[in-house]
Amino acid sequence: MTRMSEPSRRTVLAGTAAAASGLAASAAADAVTRAAAQPRDVSAIRPFRVNVPEETLVDLRRRLAATVWPEQETVTDDSQGVQLATIQALARYWATEHDWRKCEEKLNARPQFMTEIDGLDIHFIHVRSTHENALPMIVTHGWPGSVVEQLKIVEPLTNPTAHGANASDAFHLVIPSIPGYGFSSKPTATGWDPVRVARAWTVLMKRLGYTRYVAQGGDWGDAITEQMALLAPPELLGIHTNMPATVPPDISRALKYGEPAPAGLSADERHAYDQLDFFYKHGLGYAGEMANRPQTLYGIADSPIGLAAWMIDHDARSYQMIARVFDGKPEGLTHDDILDNITLYWVTKTAVSSARLYWENKLAFFDVKGIRIPVAVSAYPDELYQAPRSWAERAFPKLIHYNKLNKGGHFAAWEQPDLFCGEMRAAFRSLRQPA
Repeated sequence: MTRMSEPSRRTVLAGTAAAASGLAASAAADAVTRAAAQPRDVSAIRPFRVNVPEETLVDLRRRLAATVWPEQETVTDDSQGVQLATIQALARYWATEHDWRKCEEKLNARPQFMTEIDGLDIHFIHVRSTHENALPMIVTHGWPGSVVEQLKIVEPLTNPTAHGANASDAFHLVIPSIPGYGFSSKPTATGWDPVRVARAWTVLMKRLGYTRYVAQGGDWGDAITEQMALLAPPELLGIHTNMPATVPPDISRALKYGEPAPAGLSADERHAYDQLDFFYKHGLGYAGEMANRPQTLYGIADSPIGLAAWMIDHDARSYQMIARVFDGKPEGLTHDDILDNITLYWVTKTAVSSARLYWENKLAFFDVKGIRIPVAVSAYPDELYQAPRSWAERAFPKLIHYNKLNKGGHFAAWEQPDLFCGEMRAAFRSLRQPA
C-alpha cells in the first residue's frame, strides 16, 4: 500500500471536510425550506409574560421630571378640567413611589397567553377554576381601562370557597386585551370596530374549547359584549353589563337634539335622564376628539402627564374619585391602582391605537340594540348613568337579573370588586347547569 504524503493527506481531509460541511449546510437549508413551506399554526395558543425593558421606565421618569406645567386653573373647582394640584400630586407619586415591577408581578402571577385571530395577536389572561362545573366567562375592559381592571376579581370568582361563596358559584375566567390596547396587537388597517372584536371573542372562546359560557363588560366591554349577544353564538348562554344600552328612542332623541325630557318619567328615569344630559353636554369632549381625529393626539403619546390627564378625565364622577385619592382620602382605588393602568398604556405605546376604537365605532352607545338572549344588569350610582329597571326591562326581554347598587362607578370591578363578584354570582346563577 502506497503511503500518502502529509501535504496530500491534508488536502484530501480538507476536501472531505468541505464536502461534509457542504452536505450539512445543504441539509439544513432543505430543513428550513421545508419548515417555511409548512403553514404556521395561527390558532396556536402561546404563553406570554410581561417584561418591560428598564430603559423604558428610565425614560418615563426622565419625561416626568421634564414636564412643562401650565398655570393653575382660574376656578376653585374642576369645571375647567383636571386640576393642577391633582395632576402634580399624581406626577410626584409616579416619579418617586410607583413601582411598575409590582404590577408586572401581579400580571405574571396569572396565566397569560397570545393567539392570532383575524390577523392580530390577541393577549388574554386565562384562569381556570379547580371547582367542578365552573362556568366559563369572558370579561372585557373598556377605555381608559385594561386587564388591570379585572385583576382583583380573578381570585374571588375562580376560588369562591376561599372568599365566602359556594363552589357552585365558581367561574373560569378569560380576560382579553382589546386590539390596540395593552399587549394585543395594534390594527394596521381599518375595520376593527366592536362588532369585529365580538366576532374575535367568539373565536377565542371556541378555540379555548368552551361549549357554553357567559360574557361580561362595561364601557367598550359592554359594546363588545352586547354585540356578542346579537351574534348569538349557540355557546353564549347570556351576558352581564354594568353600563347597559337601555335608553328608549324618545329619550335618546330628546338628549340628542336638546329637547325637553319626555313627560311622565319616574324618579329613577328622570335621574338617569339628568345624568345623561350632563354627560352629553359636559363629558363627551374626549370621546368627540377620539371619534373624529384620534391621530391628532400626538401629545398623549409623547407626554406621560398628558396621557395621565387625558385618561383620568374620562367622566366627572370617576375623576372626582381619583382626585380624592391623590388628596389622601381612601377610595375604592389606590394610587398604585390608578398608575398601574396609566403606566400600562405608556409602556405599550397604545395611547393613539386605543383611541382609534372611537373612530371605528358606528354604534349609538346607549341606544337599545334588540338583544334576545338572557341579560343581567348591575346599575351603579356613579356610572355615566344608572340605568332604571324600567328601561332595562324594555331593552332586554330576557332580563334575568337587575340590581340597583348604592356604591360604585364606571370601573365597577376595579373600584368595588367584592360587590362586583357578588353581582356575577347572582347574575348567572340561573344559567348554570344543575350539579
